[in-house]
Amino acid sequence: MARLTSDFWVHAYLARLRLADIPAYVIAHGDDTAGAVLVKLATLDGQAQAFHRTYDLMSGERVWATLASGPEFEVDEAIRRQQSFDPDIWVIEVEDRQGRHLLAEEGL
Repeated sequence: MARLTSDFWVHAYLARLRLADIPAYVIAHGDDTAGAVLVKLATLDGQAQAFHRTYDLMSGERVWATLASGPEFEVDEAIRRQQSFDPDIWVIEVEDRQGRHLLAEEGL
């Protein structure tokens, strides 16, 4: 099955967030073709979550799973650790007080 490039997926995700009036920023630009993507959700109250794509071994599908959750500085540190061994990683920061990130929506 053909896969979307990371660059294409990131731009589509950012467009979807813009349509929902959810601010988001590219914090780290990874490899355009096959870079992994981390999504950090900052709820602007000192808390955050980071999500990454993984495989659900039971279903064989790709799903978004929580990489880190808690105080924002701890989530940022978890992201830095990921970047230290994967320089091709994308990091997208989503800022939403309601905790919306749209990753569970169809097509993402």
